[in-house]
Amino acid sequence: MASTSVTLTLPVLPLDDEVVLPGMVVPLDLSDAEVRGAVEAAQAAQAGAAGDKPKVLLVPRVDGKYAATGVLGTVEQVGRLSDGDPGALIRGRGRVRIGAGTTGPGAALWVEGETVDESVPDPLPGAVAELVKEYKALATSWLKKRGAWQVVDRVQQIEGVGALADNSGYSPFLSVEQKVELLETADPVARLRLAVKALSEHLAEQDVAESIAKDVQDGVDKQQREFLLKRQLDAVRKELRELSGEKDGEESDDYRARVEAADLPEKVREAALKEVDKLERSSDQSPEGSWIRTWLDTVLELPWNERTEDAYDIRGARAVLDAEHAGLSDVKDRITEYLAVRKRRSERGMGVVGGRRGGAVLALVGPPGVGKTSLGESVAHAMGREFVRVALGGVRDEAEIRGHRRTYVGALPGRIVRAIKEAGSMNPVVLLDEIDKVGSDFRGDPAAALLEVLDPAQNHTFRDHYLEVELDLSDVVFLATANVLEAIPEALADRMELVRLDGYTEDEKVVIARDHLLPRQLERAGLAAEEVVLEEDALRKLAGEYTREAGVRTLERSLARLLRKVASQHELGERELPLRIGADDLRVLIGRPHHVPESAQDPAERRTAVPGVATGLAVTGAGGDVLFVEASLADPETGAAGLTLTGQLGDVMKESAQIALSFLRSHGAELELPVADLKDRGVHIHFPAGAVPKDGPSAGITMTTALASLLSGRQVRTDVAMTGEVSLTGRVLPIGGVKQKLLAAHRAGLTTVIIPKRNEADLDDVPAEVLAGLSVHPVTDVRQVLELALSPAAAETTADTATDAAVDGVPVAAAA
Repeated sequence: MASTSVTLTLPVLPLDDEVVLPGMVVPLDLSDAEVRGAVEAAQAAQAGAAGDKPKVLLVPRVDGKYAATGVLGTVEQVGRLSDGDPGALIRGRGRVRIGAGTTGPGAALWVEGETVDESVPDPLPGAVAELVKEYKALATSWLKKRGAWQVVDRVQQIEGVGALADNSGYSPFLSVEQKVELLETADPVARLRLAVKALSEHLAEQDVAESIAKDVQDGVDKQQREFLLKRQLDAVRKELRELSGEKDGEESDDYRARVEAADLPEKVREAALKEVDKLERSSDQSPEGSWIRTWLDTVLELPWNERTEDAYDIRGARAVLDAEHAGLSDVKDRITEYLAVRKRRSERGMGVVGGRRGGAVLALVGPPGVGKTSLGESVAHAMGREFVRVALGGVRDEAEIRGHRRTYVGALPGRIVRAIKEAGSMNPVVLLDEIDKVGSDFRGDPAAALLEVLDPAQNHTFRDHYLEVELDLSDVVFLATANVLEAIPEALADRMELVRLDGYTEDEKVVIARDHLLPRQLERAGLAAEEVVLEEDALRKLAGEYTREAGVRTLERSLARLLRKVASQHELGERELPLRIGADDLRVLIGRPHHVPESAQDPAERRTAVPGVATGLAVTGAGGDVLFVEASLADPETGAAGLTLTGQLGDVMKESAQIALSFLRSHGAELELPVADLKDRGVHIHFPAGAVPKDGPSAGITMTTALASLLSGRQVRTDVAMTGEVSLTGRVLPIGGVKQKLLAAHRAGLTTVIIPKRNEADLDDVPAEVLAGLSVHPVTDVRQVLELALSPAAAETTADTATDAAVDGVPVAAAA
């Protein structure tokens, strides 16, 4: 039957961070003023009433806030607690929903409250009965784990749904918030579901905790067993050594003997002996012992005082360099100078000055395939030193250079220390390959870590993070290779002596192919030198028309392809050996040439066959190259006025185009150009090979010439290429990369090159055979450029008709 709600007036007994549920019997300490006041107020209100016990309202107070529901409690007994303090025994009877405050006797807080209806259907629905059964099973399981067998029967005897749910209030694993939620949930079934959920989650957590504890205990047992067995094994070994008459020695004693016997610098010896002392004090199970042993092994393996004797046969060293590499005179001269100075210092007893030896730090900068990497091995061979290559391409971790701190798991010394260890001497030739490809991220900047390594004033006291002792690198010859100098940080580039390798001439490529590449590829193709002979004209055609590069890497691949084809045809019975291959045989074997010089094309098919096209020279990461600039004018009725630039141009190149256009607008009358067309017609300048980014100021005179050609209707001479920056006043300013640009013009079959006057001194670096094939014109003004580059106007053609013809024709292109 449903119960009826009753309104009660009760004194409040606050419970700080505690919750009492109906059915629970709890002792309370009356020494607390609020508890004592509530009990005394209840006793005073009940005085004179026969048979009834004093009633109080037990209300949880969490963080100073009262719950919305309390529990009607009766004071069963007042006396003394087990510790002798005054106390009261209170039994929870039922839930009371708290209302407004009121007045009453005593010092307690009085409130009005309404009892909560907690009735459930009788008999219980099937789902509720299953819920009751589930809770009793979970509670029984939990109580058995705790050994509370006497409580199991009591829980099984509880029949009421609400009473069963409230019984969970005794559970110590419930938080105050969970108990408050149980108190404020009036529906007994919902309350029982909360109790089931909390109990099942606690049992699941207990299972996990027990599983972890079991695993931990098993691990501890295993370690203890292993420790015991190792001790027994050590004891057995000791007995065996005593029986056989061997001396009883410790591992630390072995390391101490090795350190004392090794030829180490004094400070390194002191550091190593300190580590041996630590090893002696550490236990076998300590991870520190493993770190110390690894460190000692590394220190003892380094060649602290090992040095190879330099080969002071200067002429012999130069002969080795000449035999292994053609060209590259700058590098050969620098190595020869280094050896000569080393020899004289050695003869005068000046091998070590100020603690520093006479090492060298060179940066070999040049396009791919010119022999930078292989040159390092040749230098080591010529000097009689060990050679080690350190690949830096893609390295992003500073620890790769300076090593890891020893506290890291798997710590290792840096690549520099490992290179010295691999070389087995303190004065090897170390090649730092692709130093311009070093990156940086959250792990540090390896290029910054190289500053100390490559500084001759500091590297005699280089400290690796792993070793933490000084390492003398002042006798090492460092050769750093890079494709692009600008990609090397300025501070790092400043510490290295720059040697540029600008590429090979066609004659040098023929020599390299004949003396180095061909013998190597014959061996790889399984052919003897007398079986296949390549004539010089065939090698020259391979270098000039089948490849167009600063280096010889593609040339070697072409030779490999040619020899593979010969070997294949011989095995198929299609060709007999020995075979002599001339220039005319190349097309049959490996197809048509890929790079036909512009000068070899039909005059009508050349790019500069129409006005508005100029030939420029540029420097890329692959060396010098020939580019074209195309210019066109839009129809005044269809095109918008202004300048349009295409071809992936950088900001500097875009500004050069604006300067060229401004110069022609302001000096058009002087140059007899119809610049009035520039006011109302759009100008479009395009650099072909649009997928390749381009930047730099050296295309200035090329763009000016292309626009002047377009306006005048005069074609740019097909054999002329140019490079130079232009100013607003028409001055031609100096640029860089003159040698690489002239080599590119020579490869492309051009015969006339225009350069700035202030770059005339750079011609000293250009090979004589290249200068012999080129007519180089140093200029100071754009007017001189136009006089040299533009072909004479036809007598019958006026400037206006020439301009119209150029606009109606194909758009023109120029690059520099």
